[in-house]
Amino acid sequence: MAWVTKDQIQRAREVDVLDYVLLYEKDNVRRVGSSHRLKDHPSLSIEKGEWYWHSREIGGKTALDYLTDVRGYGLVDAVCMLTGERPLDKPPPDREKTKPPARKITPKALSPPADTERKPFKLPPRNINNTRVVAYLQSRGIERPMILACIQNGSLYESAKYHNCVFIGRDDNGKARSAFLRGTMGGFKCDAEGSEKRFGFILPPSNPDSDTVAVFEAPIDCLSHKTMSKQGLIEPFDGWRLSLGGTALAALRNFLERHTNVKHCVVCTDNDEAGELAAARVAELPGITSERRLPVVGNDWNEGLLALQKAERLQNCMPHKFEAR
Repeated sequence: MAWVTKDQIQRAREVDVLDYVLLYEKDNVRRVGSSHRLKDHPSLSIEKGEWYWHSREIGGKTALDYLTDVRGYGLVDAVCMLTGERPLDKPPPDREKTKPPARKITPKALSPPADTERKPFKLPPRNINNTRVVAYLQSRGIERPMILACIQNGSLYESAKYHNCVFIGRDDNGKARSAFLRGTMGGFKCDAEGSEKRFGFILPPSNPDSDTVAVFEAPIDCLSHKTMSKQGLIEPFDGWRLSLGGTALAALRNFLERHTNVKHCVVCTDNDEAGELAAARVAELPGITSERRLPVVGNDWNEGLLALQKAERLQNCMPHKFEAR
């Protein structure tokens, strides 16, 4: 029997239901007026941070309620999915006399994926070199010294089998707790099995006492923003850069708990609906101030970097005009 703590349950309850479906069920969601509907479940609407099941006249406010009441997950599975953590194999002190509720049965059409048990976290095997990763990230406009610095400090490497970029999130003891995989060919991207979403990829500032963190959806956006800052394409920035691994705020909340001196957040999520919702959620977090910073060009920061670099190259290639003598 598996167990979760009250603290894990509370953190799972903090995940907004719309944030969850836009991240994990993005292709199953459509906008209808001011609300969102699920393509496989048109009787359920999501609006203003709440969901409502019209045909059954029930509703809830959190992603945890949605997973247990609509998708049929047991409490332990749902909590572990939302927190990115493994269940306990024995009751914690705060739940010694309480058993987790029985798994609910839902219609076949609404059944959750078959593989709901979170697997242990394991990093993909390393390739003998990082040649393809370096070449790929350079093709995305990232400066080579910056790529090599990440490889040297252990936050990036090339996987052996598929030659993916492996971006690593670590805890305060330097232990790898999550990994985000990005294909060097095609559009493949996913989290490594068992990754804990609380630990995101981080680019630290030169001043470790910085009180500002900028949050991005993906590691490449972090690197793109730093490249633009170094190349003078945007204003200088020497704060922390944190990848959320999407738009959920688990990594930011955990970061703020570990860096109590950080009091300001620059929200650099994508220029789309999910990015705006994430910015609104950050603005509601207690103890910090926040500001929204949109990509200079396009939908995300890497798209902006490539566009600005292209514009700069074109400008440098323009023929010089000489005054008549």
